Amino acid sequence: MSEYQAFVVELTGNVAHVQINRPEKINAMNAAFWTEIIDIFQWVDDTDAVRAVVLSGAGKHFSSGIDLMMLASVANEFGKDVGRNARLLRRKILELQASFNAVDNCRKPVLAAIHGYCIGGAIDLISACDMRYAAEGAQFSIKEIDIGMAADVGTLQRLPRIVGDGMLRELAYTGRQFGAEEARSIGLVNRVYADHESLLAGVMEIAAEIAAKSPIAVTGTKAMISYMRDHTVNDGLEYVATWNSAMLQSNDLRVAITAHMSKQKPDFVD
Repeated sequence: MSEYQAFVVELTGNVAHVQINRPEKINAMNAAFWTEIIDIFQWVDDTDAVRAVVLSGAGKHFSSGIDLMMLASVANEFGKDVGRNARLLRRKILELQASFNAVDNCRKPVLAAIHGYCIGGAIDLISACDMRYAAEGAQFSIKEIDIGMAADVGTLQRLPRIVGDGMLRELAYTGRQFGAEEARSIGLVNRVYADHESLLAGVMEIAAEIAAKSPIAVTGTKAMISYMRDHTVNDGLEYVATWNSAMLQSNDLRVAITAHMSKQKPDFVD
């Protein structure tokens, strides 16, 4: 496992804890953040010992979103030609999108543990996770509207499927701040914990429970759910039939059934 500038990564049992580690900058997403997150989630995908991921932020906040100094550095590259400036911006936006696509496309479940600020680009990030949990006092905002732009790294594409179209429009058009309880009520987060400590303990416990299941079954379940975002029910049924025609031959099925019948806890290989 590599050393990172913007993250700390730890593997405990079969759960990887990926922590944004720029607390002195409210975990703002600098240039290193965007490249390192791709490397980290490639490692997660490639490492069989990792069966679930918990994503959190160091210090008092989850993340204040994209580092404005990074945006300024892109603006400094502008020339006089509008077409070339547009090509530069488009390439940069697609690069940033790829960073959060790496989270979304990860074969392992990703659980976000959110406390303090979760603003702007941080909403894009948690939208790419499988599940989200918050501590009381967490504050959310789709802030891009207040700096004169449309969110462009995944919020507007992923969040309608999580909170619904109308609610997403309200939050995106107004940029208003909302708290943990409202986030839970609209389905953005699954559960609210009393504080940061209990949040991390609770989310790690859920991740460990997932990690104890058959990794073949968990991967297949995530693949089927993700597939259904862009396909019909019939497409999904056809796909899972094809998928399980191979995966039901896994030894994990025999292990799970034997453990269930003998009332023992199953032990699955990586």
